[in-house]
Amino acid sequence: MTHKQPIRKTIFDWVLLVLACALYSLAVDWFFVSGTLAFGGLTGVAIILNRLVPIIPIGLLYLILNIPGFLLSLRHLGRSFIFRSLIASAIISLFMDLFGTLFVFPELEPLLSCIYGGLALGVSMGVIFLKGASTGGTDVIVRLLKLKFSWIPIGRLVLILDLFIITTYALVFSVLDGALYGLLALYINAQVIDAVIYGLDRAKIAYIISEQAEDIAQRITRRLERGVTLLPGKGAFSKAEKTVLLCAFKRNQIIPLKREVQEIDPNAFIIVCDAYEVLGEGFETGGRSAL
Repeated sequence: MTHKQPIRKTIFDWVLLVLACALYSLAVDWFFVSGTLAFGGLTGVAIILNRLVPIIPIGLLYLILNIPGFLLSLRHLGRSFIFRSLIASAIISLFMDLFGTLFVFPELEPLLSCIYGGLALGVSMGVIFLKGASTGGTDVIVRLLKLKFSWIPIGRLVLILDLFIITTYALVFSVLDGALYGLLALYINAQVIDAVIYGLDRAKIAYIISEQAEDIAQRITRRLERGVTLLPGKGAFSKAEKTVLLCAFKRNQIIPLKREVQEIDPNAFIIVCDAYEVLGEGFETGGRSAL
């Protein structure tokens, strides 16, 4: 049984990867190529080149454009990731040209195309990322940037890099509407990628500075059942020693947390920010929620 379970998981992962690649290809052909919407990444570049040189299929262009990026990133991202990504890109290329040859997709309203296209691409790319692969192109660049800028969500990085390609599409073809709808699709795509990778129920992190830090920590631990970490701090202006409370909590607890803090110290300084991935007791799996 111990040998069968890893084999089954490996097969399941590859099947899921292939299905995600098929969904990606279907979304590109249906919502972006037939709908004449702009899109980012090397997929967007392939669409632009195909419009200029229609004789070369989009899928083949997509695969050719991806190969240099994979070779350049081999040393930084590892053989396993590059192998999976190359296979994923080849599958996407195959399905993209296959769907484009076999089916004539009905053209939808541009708004419907960008909404459902962004959703489909976001789901497929999120699954591909989770399975240790990439769709290539700017996604490989995103992986390299993620090594240096680990605090920036993957979807946000994808969005930033793809803006340039959308702008190029608008300038080359003088199609402002297609580019604007493409930007909306990119935003939806980025949000869905982060939702798939990090989960819909994103956590929050609160930094609390108060003269009554110990009382606040006990109240949060007792009433909200959240761990609190006490960090030493020092005021830059006053030079006074302070205690900073660090607490990770779920999004629906933000109002109760602020209420508990302000009941003890109305003048407490509270900073709340997003936490895109929290692992530990009360969140994803294993460990403890605080030190």
